[in-house]
Amino acid sequence: MTTPQSPRKPEPVAYKGEPLDAERGPGLGCFRFQMIVLVASIILTPLTVSWNWPFWITIVLFVTVMLLLLLTGQTMIFLLRLVAAGRSDGRRRPLASATPTVGEIEDEAPAESPPSPADAEAGAAPVEPAAEAGPVAEPAPAEPVADDTATTGGNDPSGVRQ
Repeated sequence: MTTPQSPRKPEPVAYKGEPLDAERGPGLGCFRFQMIVLVASIILTPLTVSWNWPFWITIVLFVTVMLLLLLTGQTMIFLLRLVAAGRSDGRRRPLASATPTVGEIEDEAPAESPPSPADAEAGAAPVEPAAEAGPVAEPAPAEPVADDTATTGGNDPSGVRQ
């Protein structure tokens, strides 16, 4: 729960010891190009085997797929860090939201004061409002259960007495 007395300013996302700069590193266009080449290579590699292309082409495409998986994965992680850096400024209201967010509700709620350390050391229990004193209803006694074994002759389901 956030308190209005101590607004917490989030620290910027660090990348290689410095705050993350959106202008440095690969962008979304580079990522899209990598994904297009990766998908084309993934589709083309098994087809080169079925089309009986030279073996070295299949090996080159396979190595290309492995390298592109590494590069696109690293680019994806970098772009996710950019998104995190853009959202580290704090909460914002969703654009199409007509209702308040949970954070706004928490900020509007009156802050409950925790018990002071002196009260906790003295062993004082928190004071709760007393319930209204009124007559307490006693539970009704249970009715005796009828014993059917006397009329049916024990566990005999036919009901004939022996």
